[in-house]
This record gives sequence, structure tokens and C-alpha cells, in this order.
Amino acid sequence: MMCGLQGSGKTTHAAKLAKLLKKEGHRPLLAACDIYRPAAINQLQVVGAKADVKVFEMGQTDPVEIAKKALAYAKDYGHDILIIDTAGRLHIDEALMDELVNIKAETHPDEIMLVVDAMTGQDAVNVAKAFDDAVGITGVLMSKLDSDTRGGAALSVLSVTGKPIKFVGMGEKLDDFEQFHPERMASRILGMGDVLTLIEKAENVMSQKDAEKLTKKFKENKFDMDDLLDQMKQIKRMGSMKSILGMLPGVGDKIKDADIDDSQLNRIEAMITSMTKAERAKPSIINPSRKKRIANGSGTKVEEVNRLLKQFDQMQKMMKQFTGKSGKMSLRKARKNLAGMNFDKLTGKGGGNLPF
Repeated sequence: MMCGLQGSGKTTHAAKLAKLLKKEGHRPLLAACDIYRPAAINQLQVVGAKADVKVFEMGQTDPVEIAKKALAYAKDYGHDILIIDTAGRLHIDEALMDELVNIKAETHPDEIMLVVDAMTGQDAVNVAKAFDDAVGITGVLMSKLDSDTRGGAALSVLSVTGKPIKFVGMGEKLDDFEQFHPERMASRILGMGDVLTLIEKAENVMSQKDAEKLTKKFKENKFDMDDLLDQMKQIKRMGSMKSILGMLPGVGDKIKDADIDDSQLNRIEAMITSMTKAERAKPSIINPSRKKRIANGSGTKVEEVNRLLKQFDQMQKMMKQFTGKSGKMSLRKARKNLAGMNFDKLTGKGGGNLPF
């Protein structure tokens, strides 16, 4: 049973949880029990469709009856997990709590997950305590941790309720969702990044076979613009650039107020797709007239094409240094190169505006 205040992201995160469970081999069913908020049922149907999970709804009838019928439907049609999206309010009131208590009494949920907006800060503690006292929550899901907040409220929620934080929402996309790891959250709060989660995100979008193939291309100096385009598409699937960079040690504080424009990736994609097959395979053949054609075809400027080609060349040189003669990554060289990178280029404060 998912519960929480209106605006906490409860409906979206019900679908995120459903998608995660489906990926793990379950057959979840979503139940639309929020009959008060305009378009709440439709919203659940939309996000449910994106997660490829069925949504049970009976329109704007009694929420307790909907939950009861949804449970029966799940049992009859082989759904092993039922996720009930309950109604929220702009504030805690008696009517809301009574409804939740009644749904709980009829369905006997194994988990009562409270969705808490991390941006509310310490107010999240009051919300968690009120729901726990009235309904008896079993766990907490913190949403909007991709915002400027670092999630310090997570510590207070656990301290006051004694209930564990089980999942965290890291963005608007359905894949921006992960299990809660205390040590990683502590690392983020301290501004030390979260490399383990970054690695997991990378593993989710790239198989071991693809990684080995890419390594071989770097080793043989065969990495071309098509490969770069493919890597950018995978980066997009990992989340926003700001969230990815925020997981790197020492970078979180630097990008807190930075304006990192994800549309830069789209501009680069447009430039690469405006190149011919031969130009993508061997960018060195791109002369001034070709640059002008690429710029016109992608709606960009020649200066931007020049910058992309220069950065691609620098990237190839860096990878050569990383792999070395043996083809293996040199940790010493990697550290030296990373330490020498100008972070301002990532945010546009310096001269480069590196978009990848």
C-alpha cells in the first residue's frame, strides 16, 4: 500500500516500483484508489502503460471496495504483487487516515510504504510520524532526491519512526529509481559522490559483452563517431547529466548551483547524424566545406562542429593514455588525467562546454 501527501510523487513511484519488480521477474498489478485528485486514475494508467504493468480501476467509487476487488483480481489472474495507489491530501487530516486504515483492514498489506518528498526537508519527519502513528508504516520511499537536497531528512525520518528507508526516487523517468543503501546516502550527504550506484546504472544500460567490445575499440584506436553516438544514447538512459556527475567524488558541491544543459547532448546527436558514414568513421576527413554542411544540416554553427571534433580528438588521445601499450587501463594515468580535467568546461563557465 502506497501512501503519502499529495504532490509527493506517490502515483509515479508506484509505477517505478512496479517496473522494478517486473524486472526482477514478478507480475505486479497497480490499483487506482485515488478517486479524488483530478486525473489521478488516468495518470496511473499512463505511467502503468510506460512500465508495461496492468492497472486495475473501477472509476470514482469507494476506494476501500476498489482495493478489495483489486486484491481478488490479482489472485484470480496470477499477479503475485498488488500495489495500491491510495489518495493523498495537501495536508494530514482525519478523513485521509480513516480511509487508509480501512483499506489496510480489508487488504492486510505486507508493506505500507510512505512516499516522502525529500525537498520538504525536516517537515518530512512530521509527515512520517503522523502516518506511522495512524496507519503503521513498514518503510519509507524518498522521492525527488535528484533535487538540490542531499537527503539529510532521511536520517531524521529513520530516527523518529524507526522504520527503514527502502527505496529512493532520483528523477522523473521510471528508471530513476533505486533501492536505498545507507552507506551510499551517507556518501552523498558528505559530498563524496556515489560511484557504486553510478556503476550499477552503467551496468543496467550496457552489457559485459558491449563493454568488452568498446574496450577493444579503444585499444585498437577504432572508436568512431557512431560509437560516441551510441554511448551518448546510453548516458541519456542513465539519467540527467547533473545526477550522473553528482555521483562522482568531489563533484557534487561544484554542480549544486550549476546549470548543466542536457539539450547539449541532443545538439551533438544532431551534428553526428548529419555526418556521412565515411565522416563518422574517420572524422579527420571533415574539411571546412563539410563542416558547413554538417552545421546547416544539424541547425548548429560551424564553431560547434569544430568544438565537437576537437573534443572527440581529445577523448581519443585520453583513451590511448588510459589503455597504454598493453591495452589495459593504467590507474595512475587515469588519476592524472582526471585530476587535470577542467570541470568548468562541463558547466560552460570555461572555454570548452564539454557535453559528455
